[in-house]
Amino acid sequence: MEVDGILLTLLGTAAGVLILTGWVEQIYKGYKSKSLKDVSKFLMIFISAGAILWLIYGIVVSDIFIIGTNIAAIILMMIVLTMKKKYDTKSKTNKV
Repeated sequence: MEVDGILLTLLGTAAGVLILTGWVEQIYKGYKSKSLKDVSKFLMIFISAGAILWLIYGIVVSDIFIIGTNIAAIILMMIVLTMKKKYDTKSKTNKV
């Protein structure tokens, strides 16, 4: 089965949008609530490692969709991790 370029472009774009939308929503909710205590650091670390490996793979095979999606995912995950660290630290200092 052969897939034409337009369908492949739509597929890659849709996949990227779907994956990144979850991170944007998490950042928005975290910013509003000032809490990311339910987000596991280990989950974030493993997803980040996977995104880095996917980025390397995308570079090796020269796939712009894989490269772009994973660069954006890494940036969004870094934002979530930064927010988590900031809000977790504030939460601990407020309890003391």
